[in-house]
Amino acid sequence: MNENDTDGAADVSTGSTTEPGGATETAIPELVIISGMSGAGRSTAAKCLEDLGWFVVDNLPPALIPTMVELGARSQGNVARIAVVVDVRGRRFFDNLRESLADLDAKQVTRRIVFLESSDDALVRRFESVRRPHPLQGDGRITDGIAAERDLLRELRGDADLVIDTSSLNVHELRAKMDAQFAGEEEPELRATVMSFGFKYGLPVDADLVVDMRFLPNPHWVPELRPFSGLNEEVSNYVFNQPGAKEFLDRYTELLQLIAAGYRREGKRYVTVAVGCTGGKHRSVATSEKLAARLAAAGIETVVVHRDMGRE
Repeated sequence: MNENDTDGAADVSTGSTTEPGGATETAIPELVIISGMSGAGRSTAAKCLEDLGWFVVDNLPPALIPTMVELGARSQGNVARIAVVVDVRGRRFFDNLRESLADLDAKQVTRRIVFLESSDDALVRRFESVRRPHPLQGDGRITDGIAAERDLLRELRGDADLVIDTSSLNVHELRAKMDAQFAGEEEPELRATVMSFGFKYGLPVDADLVVDMRFLPNPHWVPELRPFSGLNEEVSNYVFNQPGAKEFLDRYTELLQLIAAGYRREGKRYVTVAVGCTGGKHRSVATSEKLAARLAAAGIETVVVHRDMGRE
């Protein structure tokens, strides 16, 4: 995915509220702030929201975000959802983002931050493929610009409601992830992504919680199970017939329900639970499927992703 400038708008409808005395006031628009690393796919994410009917503004100086929301509130319902792309192209304006976020919170604006992340290697390949310099590299190397940008965005990444790692995603896969989060007509209280992975391929950078299933015997060493994945019933039965496996699933499900309640109270809408084993093929896959089913049964909208299945 390459970063391209994307500006767009679409009319959407919203309800209205009635003030004391009978005056009608248009509801404050919902706001999504898209940010992240240059080259990680911000423009693709913004284009996806535009296609879903959001009013999209690219590279808006952060100080103008509250003004944009106010204009949307005066649109008589024509602009109910606004997406703003904020990035280091704003240079000195980026320093105003913290003040703008505090202003939005004071006005009780519903806002979410989507942060697009990617590995250094993936970002270098993308910049080299289009023969463009990184916006912060100056007279240095691309890696210097990436390091400077990571440092600048570190605090914002920590505040993000949704982090998407695009290192191994193509444009269509990123759009699918955005659709899964924003295409619903009604926003759920909490969405969970349960992701299986292999420790030998590295930790998922967008994980909120990490589970290590390597305390269970590895089906890889059972010849008749080795060719199959954790999606296979025999492999799943083998994993959960091991001592402590079912007890772990029961207790961790209870723990996640406790954490989910806290996330709801804090207004956090997205959580990524990364479930790992050695290669991301057997134990983590089987556990992710079981865990996702438990969360869905508890009323949490859940998506399952098997990051490393098939890589061996």
